[in-house]
Amino acid sequence: MRKNRILIIWIGAIALLIVGYFIADSLLFDGVKSRTINENGFQANYFAKNISEKKAAIVLLGGGQWGDYWGQEFANKGFIGVSLPYTGKEGLPKLTEEINLEYFEKALTWLGKQPEVHPDKIIVMGASRNAELSLLIASLFPKYVAGVIAYAPSSVSWSNTVLPYNSDDLKPSWKYLGEDIPYIPMDKISGNDSNKIGTLEYWKSGLVKTDYVTEATIKVEKINGPIILFSGKDDKVWPSSFMADMIEQRIEENNFKHSFQNIKYEKAGHLISSHPEINSNNRIGHMNINGKDYEFEFGGTSEGDEKAKKDAKIRLMEYLEKI
Repeated sequence: MRKNRILIIWIGAIALLIVGYFIADSLLFDGVKSRTINENGFQANYFAKNISEKKAAIVLLGGGQWGDYWGQEFANKGFIGVSLPYTGKEGLPKLTEEINLEYFEKALTWLGKQPEVHPDKIIVMGASRNAELSLLIASLFPKYVAGVIAYAPSSVSWSNTVLPYNSDDLKPSWKYLGEDIPYIPMDKISGNDSNKIGTLEYWKSGLVKTDYVTEATIKVEKINGPIILFSGKDDKVWPSSFMADMIEQRIEENNFKHSFQNIKYEKAGHLISSHPEINSNNRIGHMNINGKDYEFEFGGTSEGDEKAKKDAKIRLMEYLEKI
C-alpha cells in the first residue's frame, strides 16, 4: 500500500511538472509556433498567425535553424513563413546532388492554395548555395514565385562536386522533369601540405570556363517579381559580390521589368548569410578533404558582418512591405 501511495505521488508530481511546463511555455513564448507539414510530397515547418486576409508567404530554402528563425520572424510581422528543408532529414535525399526540383514545385503549388496565403505573393529566399537554388526556382517557376531574396548569391548552377562531402562522380546538383539543370563541372577541391585552404580561388576557377558559364547561367530575367541580393565585398568563401554583379548585368541586358537591388557591404564576408541574431567572433570555418581537416576564411570582420546583417534585415522587411 505504501509503495502504491509513493508511486501515485511521483506520477502526480511528474504530471504537475509537465502541465506547469506547457503553461509556462505558453505564457513566456511570444512568437508564432510552427505547424509541421509532412505530406503532399514535401516536408516543412509552417509559421502563420490566425489572420483573416491573404498575406505574402516566404519560402526559406534549406530549412533548419536559419529557416525556422526567419519563418518565425516573418510570421511575427504578419507574413507567412515556410522553412523548407530538402536534404538531411528522414525521407529526404542525404546529399545535395540530383535534387529533383519537382519537390519545390509541389510545395509551391500547395502553398498557393492555403487560405491565408496570397497566391500571387510567394517569395523564395536562400543563402549561399540555397541562394543559387532560390534564383533557379524563381526562374523556372514564374507561375508560382513572385520574387527572390538571396544572400551571398550565385549567378550560375554548379556541379555536385563543389561540396567535398558529396559523391565523387560528377553529377548535376539539380534536375527537373528528368533533365539535368546545366552546370559548371568542377573537380573536387584539392588538399595541400598545410592545414589551411583557400576556397575563393577554387570558385573563381569555375567562372573562367566561359562555355560552361554560358550554359549554366541562371536565367534571372524570367523571374516574375522583384529581386534583392545581399553580399559581402570581402566574402572569401566564394565570389558572391562578383556573381551578384553578373546577375545585375544579365538583368540590365534583358530589360527586366521588376525592381532589382544589388546591395554589397564593405568589411563583410560570407557570414552575412548566417543567422541575423548570432554574431560570431569565429572567422574560420572547417572543411574535411580526404580525411584531413582544413581551415578556411569566411572573410569580413565581426563588426562588418553585424552591421551588414542588421541593415540587410531592415531592407529585407522594406522589400516585403512593397510586395
